[in-house]
Amino acid sequence: MQDRYFGDYGGQFVPELLMPPLLELERAVKEILPSPEFQQEFKDMLRDCVGRPSAMTHCPNLSRDTGVDLWLKREDLNHTGAHKINNTLGQALLTRRMGKKTLLTETGAGMNGVATATAAAMLDLDCVVYMGAKDVERQSVNVRRMEILGARVVPVTSGTQTLKDAINEALRYWIATQKTTHYCFGTAAGPHPFPYLVREFQAVVGREARQQFLDRNGRLPHIVCACVGGGSNAIGAFHAFIPDGSVRLVGVEAAGTGEPGCYNSAPLNLGTDGVLHGMKTRLLQTPEGQILPSHSISAGLDYPGVGPEHSHLQAIHRAEYACINDEQALSAFLTLSRREGIIPALESAHAVAWILENAAALQGQSVLVNLSGRGDKDMDIVEEALRDPAFAHLAATLGGDA
Repeated sequence: MQDRYFGDYGGQFVPELLMPPLLELERAVKEILPSPEFQQEFKDMLRDCVGRPSAMTHCPNLSRDTGVDLWLKREDLNHTGAHKINNTLGQALLTRRMGKKTLLTETGAGMNGVATATAAAMLDLDCVVYMGAKDVERQSVNVRRMEILGARVVPVTSGTQTLKDAINEALRYWIATQKTTHYCFGTAAGPHPFPYLVREFQAVVGREARQQFLDRNGRLPHIVCACVGGGSNAIGAFHAFIPDGSVRLVGVEAAGTGEPGCYNSAPLNLGTDGVLHGMKTRLLQTPEGQILPSHSISAGLDYPGVGPEHSHLQAIHRAEYACINDEQALSAFLTLSRREGIIPALESAHAVAWILENAAALQGQSVLVNLSGRGDKDMDIVEEALRDPAFAHLAATLGGDA
């Protein structure tokens, strides 16, 4: 069992009915994933279909404004607009080699759903996407994209109607359809082997970024920074740098509205050890173990747990995890858009915000931020937020004819 854990975190805390497909997936991961044929096909698809290697962009204006040497790893330039496509293409290839016909997934912000639907279309697989009803409403553009790509989107009306509840329902569906269906887990969380599998498919981000930074600067960055919800983009960016002890690894969680006691999505900062969705990890929960509601202005970070490898990296002090609230993220969203011409996903804006908020302490240092996705999907959320009197000071910074 030890290889199913990251230190004290991870494992397979699932109903007996879920063990057969998990054991089948473990065998596939051990036998298919390392094969040269699979690795070559995956590498070819990342190059030809995703557009890898993705660019690394220097931010001259914000570097000058802040005194921090700021670089962005541009996962927003990938096909479908986010890092999610790395994982979904890998799992879709694995699904086909396992002889299954359907890709099942869950999604919060919709980018994992779009990426899974895209991979399914490319490899002639059926696709079913579970999505919280609240997220269906606030990410309606991505719902339409998934349906055009051929996916069946199932709104989930239980609980808080967000990502946690979508995962619950997707796991139930998988129990009933496991012979023909592979659950394409969207983040580096859940029962083993998903945290390992997703990390392996996303590690390409950090490998590219490490080499690109060396090629451009002749040295490594002082800090690698990424937002953390479930944690797939952060663990992908961090993995290649973990042996580099001189590089600070900073994950940024969502602090919600920011006042003491508010709903948030920061289990590494504000949670305790517990079990959810088949894994032991840091969770937002009551002392009795009941899961607390989560909140973030970013649907993709709105999750009460986190991938177990992040809990382990925090426990051994190899990575540190900070918090950014909705207002700070929204401000960073506008600042990056105006100063560098790059509209980030609200998830990624949390990582950018950590740089802006801590610029005084980071003077002269080089920081590489993983820009995990583009902000097209968040335009409705941003426009609605800017109509809120609480954000009037941010809206006042915008020009235009309106």
